[in-house]
Amino acid sequence: MQPRKRFGQHFLHDPGVIRRILDAVAPASGQRVVEIGPGRGALTWSLLERAGTLEAIEIDRDLAAALAVDPRGHGRLTLHVQDVLRTDFVGLRGDGPPLRIVGNLPYNISTPLLFRLLEQREAIADLHAMLQKEVVERMAAEPGSADYGRLTVMIAAYAEVQPLFEVGPGAFRPPPAVWSAVVRLRPSAAPRFAFGTPAALRAVVTGAFSARRKTLRNALKALLPVTEIEACGIDPGLRPETLAPAQFGQLALRLQGLRDRPLGYN
Repeated sequence: MQPRKRFGQHFLHDPGVIRRILDAVAPASGQRVVEIGPGRGALTWSLLERAGTLEAIEIDRDLAAALAVDPRGHGRLTLHVQDVLRTDFVGLRGDGPPLRIVGNLPYNISTPLLFRLLEQREAIADLHAMLQKEVVERMAAEPGSADYGRLTVMIAAYAEVQPLFEVGPGAFRPPPAVWSAVVRLRPSAAPRFAFGTPAALRAVVTGAFSARRKTLRNALKALLPVTEIEACGIDPGLRPETLAPAQFGQLALRLQGLRDRPLGYN
């Protein structure tokens, strides 16, 4: 079966990489393991062997049909033939234990899918994902580094990020044009730092990183007066990439406070 470009398909086939993913996930009997994008089943059958049962979400009906008739999955593999961006993970969990998500995520939808999963983090115990290497580097970047930015801060608000190992193009068929990396995310039910509303945090972070070379004073002038930035104990002359995620949370709280003030407040 030929890979379909519209689904961003690159099928993992390297046994060594598959073994490292399995060891990182360490699925156990009784856990709710959900694989995103099983494809041809390279990881599927090993996950199923270790976990005992497995659920898989696959948008490609032909691939799903091939998995459905494989005798290794009878009575133990549950297939959901649907777009993962529309999957209700809270409903999928139901009253059961939180889900352990594993997947070689399509690179063309990886960022919106990550945020889709984090929006439903109450249903998720952890996520082990294969992503484009540069995306993992941005997710795990430290303040002051070139990779630190909007994605770093927005992910940090909801999850702990742990890069695990890199994977070369040759581990896939067809090989992608970029290197990949496996990362572990552990979502937190409560935000990992205070920031008011998600909309306020998005506004501050987007504004701050819209022009990285600007100081906070200039980057956020449409959102926060200098006095409000200073009230957070933050120097308005700093550049955004030098702030820790929690400091963006402080700025978002100030923005939320301004938005919540009654008209005419002095």
